[in-house]
Amino acid sequence: MRKLTGEKLEAELARLEGMRAYEHQYESAGIVCGIDEAGRGPLAGPVVAAVAVLPKDCTILRLNDSKKLSEKCREELFLEIKEKAAAYGIGIVSPEMIDSINILQATYEAMRQAVAQLPQEPDIFLNDAVIIPGISEEKQIKIIKGDAKSVSIAAASIVAKVTRDRMMEQYEEVFPGYGFARNKGYGSKEHIEALQTMGPTAIHRRSFIGHFVKEG
Repeated sequence: MRKLTGEKLEAELARLEGMRAYEHQYESAGIVCGIDEAGRGPLAGPVVAAVAVLPKDCTILRLNDSKKLSEKCREELFLEIKEKAAAYGIGIVSPEMIDSINILQATYEAMRQAVAQLPQEPDIFLNDAVIIPGISEEKQIKIIKGDAKSVSIAAASIVAKVTRDRMMEQYEEVFPGYGFARNKGYGSKEHIEALQTMGPTAIHRRSFIGHFVKEG
């Protein structure tokens, strides 16, 4: 990434300070984490969640909602987040489990898995638009579009997305012809045409593909 200097650097630091408002608000309570997911909408592949705990003095330039960043930028930030985070965790729930319990419950399960990887349970959970069953509701702060408003949630969103994107790129090698490296399992024209021509793979979500393919 191009190095920021002068006014651009000052503006970026000011933007990041604005994204620390929730962290500053709750830091007196103890450990504050951010949680987000990637992959609720695709037709294929797992749903992945991540949790991130950032040190109070941590500055990661360009940290933002993963959807607003280029793939190259996300990859670079992914490495920086893993290096600088006080702790992080990743949860992965399979397509089979998604079909079994539905995507919302699967997302919650991935989030709980991610939290379980932390060395210590946080005191405050900054969540992107959800309240997670199985975690004390008093500890959870539901923030709409939180990945653009909280540095911790933004960090979690990047870790989740890069982790899932890399998995889908690997699935491209196992299941060629569906364009998984490009579409990451979402319902692109290429993906739907391949699905209709070749049928579903082992990583397709049967509960998601009924509109596109009829299984015998």
